[in-house]
Amino acid sequence: MERIVIAVGGNSLLLPGMTQTVQNQRAAVWETAFHIAAAVSAGYGIIVSHGNGPQVGQVMRRSELASHEVPETTLDYAVAETQGGIGYQLQQALTEELSKRGIKKNVITVVTQVEVSSSDKGFKNPTKPIGSFMDEKTARERALTLGWNIVEDSGRGWRRVVASPWPQSIIEKDTIKDLVDSGVVVIACGGGGIPVVKGPEGLSGIEAVIDKDRASAVLALEVKASRLLVSTAVPKVCLNYGKPNQIQLDRLTLDEAKKYSEEGHFAKGSMGPKVEASIHFLENGGQQAVITDPAHITLALKGDAGTIISR
Repeated sequence: MERIVIAVGGNSLLLPGMTQTVQNQRAAVWETAFHIAAAVSAGYGIIVSHGNGPQVGQVMRRSELASHEVPETTLDYAVAETQGGIGYQLQQALTEELSKRGIKKNVITVVTQVEVSSSDKGFKNPTKPIGSFMDEKTARERALTLGWNIVEDSGRGWRRVVASPWPQSIIEKDTIKDLVDSGVVVIACGGGGIPVVKGPEGLSGIEAVIDKDRASAVLALEVKASRLLVSTAVPKVCLNYGKPNQIQLDRLTLDEAKKYSEEGHFAKGSMGPKVEASIHFLENGGQQAVITDPAHITLALKGDAGTIISR
């Protein structure tokens, strides 16, 4: 059975124009599950990873608002919480969608830890905004009392920033591989995984956020998946995105992807990490990376849609 990792963006778990409620997220998850179930029914061994940016932000905001009554949560715990919540919804939706196709398969969420290095350069220069916006006075007080790193965010207010270190290894990789090989659809590495570091007493969580696409590439390599499919908001990668001279890309070589990336064609906050993860996957032994939207997942796996990047 061919193993494929499908990385689903956190923003795609909320339909456009809808407020961030559990009910609205469920509707979006169900739509995404419909397309993933089609890939499962085609006979692939599927591992689903997902983002959690909006969701973990909501957890942290809730914690901040309730801090006068209960202790604030830690970021690693918030990632674990969203892994469980989103995984629950995906499990339910995928099981139902597979059942409609006459397929009886177990779907399971693995609460996944991802090892990072405590000496990663990201810890020296935290850049990932999390949590709510604050006025400068509140932000500086929190920086002083809680040791936060803070930045002014595009004129919208002040926010906490944390490190986004490179993932080194997926702690539960062997379990994930065994599960998918036994026919289980596995949901893993939610939100890039829970960041952990190794110390004298074993693993411990750390205040950081791991990029979901980077973690998905490492996951795909460590479970020896042949392909990494990154699901996003657009059907294909584009040059000059949103401009009159926009060009959709059907197929790219690894060298072409690296060239366009180095030339700055892909924005850091959107397509950049997806292409970067695809490059990392291919440079380290992966066979093919695919970038497309949820509606074209099955066609893209057949080679008939999306942007396909090969060595």
